[in-house]
Amino acid sequence: MPPLPTFTVFDLETTGLDPRKGHRIVEIAAVRIENGIVQHERPFESYVNPERSIPHEATQVNKITDAMVMTAPTIDAVLPQFLTFASGSILVAHNALFDMGFLEVEKAFCWGYVELPECFCTMRLSQSLFPHEFRHNLDAVSLRLKLPLPANRHRALPDVLLAAQALTTMMEMGQISSLEDLRKRANIAPVTRR
Repeated sequence: MPPLPTFTVFDLETTGLDPRKGHRIVEIAAVRIENGIVQHERPFESYVNPERSIPHEATQVNKITDAMVMTAPTIDAVLPQFLTFASGSILVAHNALFDMGFLEVEKAFCWGYVELPECFCTMRLSQSLFPHEFRHNLDAVSLRLKLPLPANRHRALPDVLLAAQALTTMMEMGQISSLEDLRKRANIAPVTRR
């Protein structure tokens, strides 16, 4: 059986829920899983200047303020850095359609063509492994898997580390030992190109 590939689990914090309505990314974090081991000591983490004000409602959730991102680089600098960090790996996110939807819109702000790698969804994997459960958000999945919730949930890096633990735990529980099996259980539909 061929070994599983390297994964990059990532998470975004944003100014809102819909990139088509002008909502932007304010933080990106990621961690690689190499040979089944989460590389905690080498994460990627960056604020992103959204070039607009962060609504109060978003700050209430993620605790990121305008002052925190004022001097941060914009997405045209951060997205290529993130993709370099993730190179040679497969992306993973919890509720990947949300995160990939933002990346798909935000890549238009970058110079040149930006190719997004294949992405798997830990929420989809949870739905596949626990089909009789109703809730599959990251809190519910973590409680189901008996993973401790970080105190600073809804910040990108703590959420990434939690999702990475959830991924490795669910792959072990589901006896997922091949990329093809993971693809069947946790792949998202490709994001529609505009």
